[in-house]
Amino acid sequence: MPASFYAPALAKLIDKFNSLPGIGPKSAQRIAFYVLAMSDDAAEDFADTIRNAHKKIHKCKKCCNLTDSELCPICSNDKRDKKTVCVVQDPKDVIALEKTQEYSALYHVLGGVISPMNGIGPDELSIKELIARVNEDNVSEVIMATSANAEGETTAIYISRLLKPLGVKVTRLAYGIPVGADLEYADEVTLVRALEGRREL
Repeated sequence: MPASFYAPALAKLIDKFNSLPGIGPKSAQRIAFYVLAMSDDAAEDFADTIRNAHKKIHKCKKCCNLTDSELCPICSNDKRDKKTVCVVQDPKDVIALEKTQEYSALYHVLGGVISPMNGIGPDELSIKELIARVNEDNVSEVIMATSANAEGETTAIYISRLLKPLGVKVTRLAYGIPVGADLEYADEVTLVRALEGRREL
C-alpha cells in the first residue's frame, strides 16, 4: 500500500519498525497496527520499557557484555572458571553459547570485528580491555569464537598474535561452525561440537 494511504504518524511508525533488522514492510505494518490497538496504559508501559532499557543497560566493566549493574551476572558468578575467556563479537553470541549449557567460564565481547571496508579497526573494538584482562587475571586460555568468515578470521588471528607473547593458550572454535556462518544462528548441538573441537591458533 502506498505511503500516501497512511496517516503521517502511522507512516512514520511503520517506517521506524521497518528500519529494524529483519523486519520487512509487511511485518512493520503488522507490528504498527498491533501497537495502535494497545490500550494507552499498555502503550505507555511498552514505551517506558524501551526508554528504561536504553537508559539503564550498559557495558559490563569486566567483559563488555550488556548489563544493568557494574558487572554482568556471568562475571559476578563465583562458580565460573576464571582462567578461560571466550571472545565473541557481540552479546547475542554470549546468549547462543550459554544455551548450550556446556560452557562454564567467562566471556569477552569485542563489539564487532575488524572490518576496514566499514571503517572498523582494532581501536574500535574492546581488544585493549581483553589484553588487560589476560594480564591482570592470569587467564590461561582464550577461545576465539568470532564468526567463521573472512572478517571473523582476521580478527581472531590479529588478537592471537597480540596474546601469544603473553604466554596464554589461544584456541579457535573449529568443527561444526560452517565457514561464512554467524555464531548466533548456530544450534546448540553445533556449538557444543565447536567448543569441544576447538584448536590452538
